[in-house]
Amino acid sequence: QVQLVESGGGLVQPGGSLRLSCAASGSIFSINTMGWYRQAPGKERELVARIFSSGSIDYADSVKGRFTISRDNGKKTVYLQMDSLKPEDAAVYYCTANLWTTDMRNVDYRGQGTQVTVSS
Repeated sequence: QVQLVESGGGLVQPGGSLRLSCAASGSIFSINTMGWYRQAPGKERELVARIFSSGSIDYADSVKGRFTISRDNGKKTVYLQMDSLKPEDAAVYYCTANLWTTDMRNVDYRGQGTQVTVSS
């Protein structure tokens, strides 16, 4: 069994910052890609950022220059530093991971989501 536990969401004023964290635990052999998606009410889920085991990173155009994704492989944790937040960044943010389990299955997992609200 594998779990992804997110933390760090909340309410912030426009222009402010938040840092999301997501820790993976359980029967994990290795983690390939870790990332963050978001979904706002009435909108489709969209990729925010992802980081591959190689260290390569993808960002959505809408967050480039404002958000920074990083990972600590030893802690099996991915972070999303969000700066210069805008009201349109408000959404539920989901952590995702593609990983190999200890019984050698390649599986995609998703966390429960954390709410980010950007409002004055």
